[in-house]
Amino acid sequence: MSVQEALALQEPVKRLLCPDPDHGPPCDVPWSFTLGDNEEADDGIEATVLVLGVYAPGRRAAQVADQVRGVVGKTRRVTVSAAAAGQFEELAEQYRSERAVRQS
Repeated sequence: MSVQEALALQEPVKRLLCPDPDHGPPCDVPWSFTLGDNEEADDGIEATVLVLGVYAPGRRAAQVADQVRGVVGKTRRVTVSAAAAGQFEELAEQYRSERAVRQS
């Protein structure tokens, strides 16, 4: 996938995860995007990887992955894995701060 294709997928996935961008906190599932390092595609051509980070327990992350599959189609691979150390740390902070607002 090209960088442009990866970036174009962000908008429909974003609308799936946050249909009302003006909602009050907390987000149901805190999320963020990044572009991954190029990885070799099946045909040997390097491809850009769109990485969606979510802050959720494994079962909920799997549900989000299923929803994302419905948006990006069967031709795009969607996998679930734990984030690398230090990756998406802002999501944990978002989760903590939004929960604190909700509890006050």
